[in-house]
Amino acid sequence: MSDDIFRLTPLDVRKQEFKKTMRGYDPLQVEDFRGRAADELERVVREKIALEERLRGVDEQLAIFKEREKAMNDALIAAQQLRAETREQAEREAQMIVREAEADAERRLERARRELERLEQSGQQLGQKHHAYLTALRSLVERQKAELDALAETEPAPFGKVAGTIAPAEQQAQAGGSGDRRKTSPKWIKSIVEE
Repeated sequence: MSDDIFRLTPLDVRKQEFKKTMRGYDPLQVEDFRGRAADELERVVREKIALEERLRGVDEQLAIFKEREKAMNDALIAAQQLRAETREQAEREAQMIVREAEADAERRLERARRELERLEQSGQQLGQKHHAYLTALRSLVERQKAELDALAETEPAPFGKVAGTIAPAEQQAQAGGSGDRRKTSPKWIKSIVEE
């Protein structure tokens, strides 16, 4: 029989009354057996209650352990995701730093190239200006020397005093070598003309 259909409690056993017949069982033995059956039933019921309480405790502990296991699994998954995200973030930041460093190096290199080009152009311009200046100075010195030579050859009469000072210089130049008057030019003029 199912527990739902027939339930028997120790009290039911103790209070159960039987009809008396002429040839029935010994009432004392029946009462004794009924008492022992009720005692055993009480023990089984108490044991069942204790087992049910233990089972509830085990179920509660199992639920707690399952919650802890779920929390640990969730924490592990979150830690793995965080680690993956942190690694990805670190890789992205490292790539960004490398790109920025490369871009900065490229900018600096480009600035250095432009500065080098500017300096080379400036050097070329300076060389051209130096050459033009020397050419102009050479022409100027040659013109001035030619004018001085021409002036020395066509000395006018009223400037006798000046001619008197020029004559000793010419004599000194002639005494030092040939009679070419152009050699009386200062050495610094000759060095510029000869460059």
